[in-house]
Amino acid sequence: QSSQDYQFVLALRLATKEINRNTHLLPNITLIFWTLSDKNFDAIVLSDTLISLGKDGEGVPNYTCITKASIIAVLTGPLWSSSSRLGLYFTVLKYPQIAFGSFYSILSDDEQFPYLYQMEPKDTYLASAMVSLMAHFSWNWVGLVVSDDEQGVQFLSDFRGQMKENRVCLAFVNMIPLRMQLYMTRAHIYYEQIMTSSANVVVIYGNVNSTLAESYRWWKYLGIRRIWFSTSQWDNVINQRDFNIDSSLGTFTFSHHHGEISGFKNFIQTLKLSDHSEKITLTSLGWIGFNCSVASNNFKTLKDWSSNTSFESLMWHNFNMAMSDESYNIYNAVYAVAHSLHEMLLYHVDMQPVAGEKLKFQHWQVVWLPLYKIQFINPAGDTVTMNQKEKPHGQYDIFNILCFSQGLRTKVKIGEFSPFFPHGQQLYLSEDMIEWVGVCSVSCSPGSRKSPQKGKATCCFDCTPCPENEISNQTDMDQCVQCPDDQYANVKQNHCIHKSVMYLAYEDPLGMSLTCMALFLTALAVVMLGVFVKHRDTPIVKANNRTLSYILLLSLIFCFLCSLLFIGHPNTITCVLQQTTFGLAFTVAVSTVLAKTLTVVLAFKVTVPGRRLRGLLVSGAPSYIIPICTLIQLILCGVWMGTSPPFIVIDPQSELEHITIVCNKGSVTVFYCVLGYLGSLALGAFTVAFMARNLPDTFNEAKFLTFSMLVFCSVWVTFLPVYHSTKGKAMVAVEVFSILASSAGLLGCIFAPKCFIILLRSDQN
Repeated sequence: QSSQDYQFVLALRLATKEINRNTHLLPNITLIFWTLSDKNFDAIVLSDTLISLGKDGEGVPNYTCITKASIIAVLTGPLWSSSSRLGLYFTVLKYPQIAFGSFYSILSDDEQFPYLYQMEPKDTYLASAMVSLMAHFSWNWVGLVVSDDEQGVQFLSDFRGQMKENRVCLAFVNMIPLRMQLYMTRAHIYYEQIMTSSANVVVIYGNVNSTLAESYRWWKYLGIRRIWFSTSQWDNVINQRDFNIDSSLGTFTFSHHHGEISGFKNFIQTLKLSDHSEKITLTSLGWIGFNCSVASNNFKTLKDWSSNTSFESLMWHNFNMAMSDESYNIYNAVYAVAHSLHEMLLYHVDMQPVAGEKLKFQHWQVVWLPLYKIQFINPAGDTVTMNQKEKPHGQYDIFNILCFSQGLRTKVKIGEFSPFFPHGQQLYLSEDMIEWVGVCSVSCSPGSRKSPQKGKATCCFDCTPCPENEISNQTDMDQCVQCPDDQYANVKQNHCIHKSVMYLAYEDPLGMSLTCMALFLTALAVVMLGVFVKHRDTPIVKANNRTLSYILLLSLIFCFLCSLLFIGHPNTITCVLQQTTFGLAFTVAVSTVLAKTLTVVLAFKVTVPGRRLRGLLVSGAPSYIIPICTLIQLILCGVWMGTSPPFIVIDPQSELEHITIVCNKGSVTVFYCVLGYLGSLALGAFTVAFMARNLPDTFNEAKFLTFSMLVFCSVWVTFLPVYHSTKGKAMVAVEVFSILASSAGLLGCIFAPKCFIILLRSDQN
């Protein structure tokens, strides 16, 4: 006898009391019940009991004569073994049997147990509910202890399936044999396994009256501290108190969700011991009240307990006032029998041939035939169905058993699990809880990934930072994810950031500086052109070939302006104009310098009238160099544009945080041919000017031309290695700077001295 057994009886009494008082259910009929303890489950005793309720001398069960009572159904449980063993006899006697314990698939065999009904919903989602709670607290390193029977094997299979979906790993599995002798030979192995394992979370599943329960009690006595997971059937075992040992870091039990029978608590509070017809000894009261033995010489400790003592005051700290799953099943079973009997009575009344004739029917007619059709709503508001094929899948209430001083415990509901909600929303917790250590390895935070430890389970791992430009935005990710081309990883490498578009913009400080420089040099060239035009009749202008000076100044203006094509958002048109304008404008400028240099050489070398060279000078032959050289460059540009013209390139790789938009040169070979041709012209002009540097100084600009071409060549020789060592907008800026520097060198070296004389030293003109 235990508090659990007494709660079964109280649930049975409450249901019969409510039904007998109900004027709409079984009017004028009284339900009564008999209770048999486990020791009465012997077949001979059972048979004798059934016969004694029948007719004297005939031994026909359920035929009433003296007692005026008929056995119409038998409730068995909570152990499935008891229901199974008794089911064989009830099948022969055709007694309807209702099992109020946990649902067992073996009892649902219609051929073996045709008259057996199970009240408990199926435990289809029990493993899913447990694993969901573990995953919520990141407890991914757990042990499993199950009974070595068909039900335990099925639970192990379900549990393994849920583990894979929720990244939970089994540290160990103990299959506890049912036979005590076999268990005793292996008990030390199970103890060593649970003691040496690093798993702090242990699931217990199986029969509470078995070797599995003995294992739990033994481990508890030895002080093994774990987080225990189990079903509500284990509440009575878990609540057995030891004042010196607290063997749990936490205990979670899963109970089938059902409504609250509001009258149950009030029934217990008002029920007196004098109202309890069953025999209650002082020893049993001691076990109920204090969970301890009461010796015969210590009966005086109970002298103050009178028949008016209530169950509430007697068992307040050991008796759960909430109705357990088994008690709830008993309560519903009594109502199911009552509804079935009520339906059968109505049927017989309708079919009664003679008014006032006594109703006669057998027990199997009363309950068995209509029972499987019964479906009703109980006082708690829950729908109860007796059709075993339509048995609903269970929803679960999750309880946490809290421990207090002096071994006192209480159950607190902390959440629910419903398999009918969408995935990811099935678990609901109402309170924040402490996360005890239940993992093999600490979770890898975002920005890192799991690296498996060699020779260990998948839940044992090291954490490795993600490689460059890869992220992990969740905990315990197996692999890092590469950021898309238009994004890059942040410093913590837990999310990707969109890259900004990068080009040499006018708003950029570098772009703005180069733009201002280009506009200033353009304006300066325009001013110098205006000075030369205004003073075109002065000796210094006429002596330096006025026409070639105008052409050179105009070409330099275009050189300065073409640099603006490299600044701003690139497009196909600007990409094409950049290179063609640059190539042609510089060709005109360099060829003009070459023509001016040849003019100087011819002017000082032709000293005798009538010589052929004098004819070349007078006819203006050096001026033809400009169109010829420009035509050659134009042909090269035409080939370039016709074969592989420049195009836009979106480069997401060159810079980590930016997407660079630049103009690709297209054919690199033709591009270097254009530069090479310009370099050849510049080298030719420099050579000719260098040869004429020692000519008389009067009207001789050979020295200025030599220095200007030296600056020009120096800029472009430096440009090549710097250009190839930069990327993105810096590469564009290098090219723009080279254009401006080389053009400014020509402008400054050739025209600045002349403007200085024209404007400030007019006496030297």
